[in-house]
Amino acid sequence: MRWLGFSGALLLTVATLLNAAATPRWLTTVPAVVLAAAVAGMGTVVLAWVLLGRLVVTGGDAAPGPRALKWTVLLWAGPLLAAPPLFSRDVESYLAQGAIAARGLDPYVLGPRQGLGPADELTRNMSGYWLDTPSPYGPLFTAVQRLIAQVTGEQQLTGLLLYRLVALVGVALVLWAVPRLAARAGVPANAALWLGVANPLLLWHFVAGVHNDALMLGLMLAGTVLALSAVDERVQWWRLSAGVLLIALAADVKLPAVVALAVVGTALARRLGGTLWHLALTGTAMLASVAVVSAVVSLATGLGFGWLTTLGTSGQVNSWMAPTNWFGFLTGGIGSLFGLRITQTMIGVGQLVGYALIACGAVVVVHRQLRGSLGELPALGLLLAVVVAFGPAVQPWYLLWAAVPLATCLPAGRARTTLAALVALFAVLLPPLGGNFSGKVGQLVAGYLGGALVVAALAFLARRGAPERTHTASARR
Repeated sequence: MRWLGFSGALLLTVATLLNAAATPRWLTTVPAVVLAAAVAGMGTVVLAWVLLGRLVVTGGDAAPGPRALKWTVLLWAGPLLAAPPLFSRDVESYLAQGAIAARGLDPYVLGPRQGLGPADELTRNMSGYWLDTPSPYGPLFTAVQRLIAQVTGEQQLTGLLLYRLVALVGVALVLWAVPRLAARAGVPANAALWLGVANPLLLWHFVAGVHNDALMLGLMLAGTVLALSAVDERVQWWRLSAGVLLIALAADVKLPAVVALAVVGTALARRLGGTLWHLALTGTAMLASVAVVSAVVSLATGLGFGWLTTLGTSGQVNSWMAPTNWFGFLTGGIGSLFGLRITQTMIGVGQLVGYALIACGAVVVVHRQLRGSLGELPALGLLLAVVVAFGPAVQPWYLLWAAVPLATCLPAGRARTTLAALVALFAVLLPPLGGNFSGKVGQLVAGYLGGALVVAALAFLARRGAPERTHTASARR
């Protein structure tokens, strides 16, 4: 399975490199073929991951251990390091926002078109969704963006490589934290690593996609490891402080990481006595901690507090994956039949309902954790799942916010299988070359069908070979 997944990652990388090198003349004949190859590579990695999961679940001598799974992650990620950014163009926004900050302008006030000008190469390369929107990221990540822009200047390729390095730091932190959190929850480390780190969704969007969610998640999980281990018996205040600091820094990359402080604060409240008074005390302390850390980062970097006004920027694009937006799309579509333009208004109503559901869900989860009917890691995963499901914007990689913590605590059974199925589905939801096939539905369909046929053939061959391998293994025993 290890080399099957490597072959898929290599095929995906080669296909995307061919697409990046394509000339306009090629675009009339090649894209469907290249897309089919890319989809086949994606599907091959997903297939290898599923087959690997069967070995992990069944156990026995053939099951890979934690060390083997870590090497598998590195092997599958290797080819993707040579691929151009896949599945989204967010990294181009990172480059543009960093350039704005490096020029002494405020990325929390100016969008790339205003800050850099429409003729700038960074502006021309960007997705049109974010040309006129300010940065939605916290001060820590904006400081990283500014530093990369100052170091690389006009060298976009070098800037891309540095952003990929930042993402890999996040992945390394996730790889460090997951086995430790799994040990805490009594889940086998190899099962947690398979579902939480070796999954194709993480490879696509953290390694190949270069999303800053990797750094956010890595800092958050590392901080959670330290903070929760500090309240096991006697409270180790220095370790707790270090964990809270890392989580607060994660929130200064992207705000959703702050929910980990709710879990840590509730765990500390249980250790101190478990009353609502203790919860109020520890909750206040957690809020004060993240406020102090954010203030220090904002002032030390000279970026100020403008980021507080742009936290909702990502919700300005109507995400079709966000359930809270479906109400607006539905009612708006009905209204358009009668000449009414109410889509945006109804989307706003749906998002308000979503925020209320997030608040209610958080109260329920924290209350159950405080009473001891819900563990710390399930609470973290559920809180993040609620934030994703009812937030104003949903992207495939957002699933990782909840999936990785849940991978560390879900026992074998229906819940783990359901999560694995969601990961596999979201891993093939977006075409890696989708940005180059806008308005060409026929090519998309042809590419996906071609890729699916290749993967189906590989799955058939793997299924035929399974009984023979099982018989051979039994004979050896």
